[in-house]
Amino acid sequence: MNQELIPHLFRTEYQKIVSVLCSLFGIHHIEIAEDIVSDTFLTASETWAIKGIPENPTAWLYTVAKNKTKNYFKRNDIFEKKIVTEIKYNSPISNPEIEIDLSDQNIADSQLAMIFTVCNPCNSDEAQIALALNLLCGFGISEIADAFLSNKEVIYKRINRAKEKLKEENIKIQNPNPIEIKERIDTVLKTIYLLFSEGYYSTSQNTTLRKDLCAEAMRLTYLLIQNESTNLPATNALMALMCFHSSRFEARTTENGEIILYQDQDESLWSQELIDQGTYFLSQSSTGNTLFKYHLEAGIAYWHTQKKDTNEKWQHILELYNNLIILEYSPIVALNRTYALSKVVGQREAIAEAEKLQLNDNHFYYSLLGNLYSGYDNQKALQHFETAFGLAKTVSDKNIISRNMLELSNKNN
Repeated sequence: MNQELIPHLFRTEYQKIVSVLCSLFGIHHIEIAEDIVSDTFLTASETWAIKGIPENPTAWLYTVAKNKTKNYFKRNDIFEKKIVTEIKYNSPISNPEIEIDLSDQNIADSQLAMIFTVCNPCNSDEAQIALALNLLCGFGISEIADAFLSNKEVIYKRINRAKEKLKEENIKIQNPNPIEIKERIDTVLKTIYLLFSEGYYSTSQNTTLRKDLCAEAMRLTYLLIQNESTNLPATNALMALMCFHSSRFEARTTENGEIILYQDQDESLWSQELIDQGTYFLSQSSTGNTLFKYHLEAGIAYWHTQKKDTNEKWQHILELYNNLIILEYSPIVALNRTYALSKVVGQREAIAEAEKLQLNDNHFYYSLLGNLYSGYDNQKALQHFETAFGLAKTVSDKNIISRNMLELSNKNN
């Protein structure tokens, strides 16, 4: 139990405590905040292994983090004289002792301030996203490298440079004003979108679905929605997208973690509550005059919560993909569009469109071609599945491709 609880709490509580301490210490002492919180979790791991898990593990972590922070003040004279004096001077309440406020409201305020501090335009978009994933979401270097399709050394340097740039610019950790929100909201939402995507299809661990990351992305988005200044159409559209995808989580994998393909999912396991929430947030996102990619992706995800395989459904999905390609083209969007195209106009035209993409290092590309060629040219289909198997990274993906190859071989026999 301890082995499962510590990583879970690290994912859910680490960034909360870090945000509060960073807001307290200031941008120049981010590493101190991280060290204190990391040491808190190390203490938890060691203590709980001996004495057992406390009745309220989260409250225990908060208490230990507060005590370690106060002890740090006492042990470090320079920090005490310079930083603590400044904190007390800037505080509206003059107290002989620094108060470490880990109330829900202060955590929410601190996280909002940290999100927009980290996503400062003094850094590149990529640097902002990498730092936010690391500092706000508890992502490890390997996970961020996978999310960026990069390597660990590049990400490590990018994060350190981003921290140094914030310090050079002397960025204050404070709640953003309307101009700052307008400048940075795109990067903030992109960061959360990446977080959800890594959870929805995880490449950094040998598992395809990581619900904890998806839940964290939804929590951060809801934090933005709860704040009047960041409760924007794009924010609501992103929340709708995540609700629709999350509604099918229980039907997406077997007890052993194997992926269940969409057409084989048990619709009774879909969460109607999440579908209803997604519909609500999609409705809330309809204000304003700007169409964001999250609106279109949420629309596609909505139609996937309608299990019946109708022409109307696929026509809508194809139209949404067409608009998404115009708004923000990517090869993966174009690839996904070809499946919808096959459902509307047939395999032949879809194959022609797919083969134009030439995504020769992507196993999804060859898996899709294998599916499109099945029943049309089974020999070619099998060849594409074999290529996909060689490129696939996760055991789950390889198992799906193996099942497709076996079904195709049985049909040929």
